[in-house]
Amino acid sequence: MADDPHRSGDPIADLRAAHARDYAQGGEFEVAADLMRQALEVAPDWTAGRMQLAGFLLQADRETEARTIFQGILNADPADPYGAELKLAALGAVPVPAAPSPLFVAGLFDQYAPRFEEALVNRLGYRVPDLLVAAIDRLAGPDQVFARTLDLGCGTGLMGERLRGRTRWLEGVDLSPRMLERARRKEIYDVLREGDILEPVASEPFDLVTAADVLTYLGDLEPAFRRIAEAARLGSPIAFSVEVEDGDAPFKLRPSLRYAHEPDHLWRLLGACGFETVAIERAVIRQDAGADVAGAIVTARRAER
Repeated sequence: MADDPHRSGDPIADLRAAHARDYAQGGEFEVAADLMRQALEVAPDWTAGRMQLAGFLLQADRETEARTIFQGILNADPADPYGAELKLAALGAVPVPAAPSPLFVAGLFDQYAPRFEEALVNRLGYRVPDLLVAAIDRLAGPDQVFARTLDLGCGTGLMGERLRGRTRWLEGVDLSPRMLERARRKEIYDVLREGDILEPVASEPFDLVTAADVLTYLGDLEPAFRRIAEAARLGSPIAFSVEVEDGDAPFKLRPSLRYAHEPDHLWRLLGACGFETVAIERAVIRQDAGADVAGAIVTARRAER
């Protein structure tokens, strides 16, 4: 994904695209789409611009045209750094993938990194790190100091800030280099690694594993749970957040392009992957478009046998 999706490299195209976004903000999506088409005539290889055009078309109730654009982008690059497959899945045009493209997730959070904390905490009422710490306190006791802690999807270090005083060794993993840059500036982690949480962890076992607002970007959680089981010491606690939705399906892709998980399925899956679930506590974990996001704070222990 390009460093700045608002820039094509051509000043004329960028100016027309900026006007398109202005019209879109005013609710004039047909005009926005026309202007973005003009921008793409000047910069035809600008994939991020094509994604924006498809978004304007969707808002103008021209779904068929939007689908065609998304499908063309996906066909051109199946590695899908722009998340076209998720867009198609949200429209019901393709099956919901078990997980998004890692390139898309890394690019998304690279773009988000400069404003991540201000947006998430100050504008979206993000509560997950504090809720996870409270759940860990209930499970292990507020005075427990862990020998080794793994913070999966560590981002800029919001969870790590709360874990640092509770552990002698703190290791963070994240897909986004720019998020890791910001975490590194805080000097709270002993080790920071760029990588996918589904990759094997080549390290000694951990006494605590956390995943704050990262499993919401995965549909099928079995691969993640199995990796966490490999990383966790027998009997050790894990704590993570998810968005939840009751129903028959194990997980659903929401319009936000995040996944919601069915709580009973979570309980069964944790057991199948070697964990004893302690609690699935429902909570409002953030705001989205002014509405509460229904989630859960989950605690479990790595089974002794």
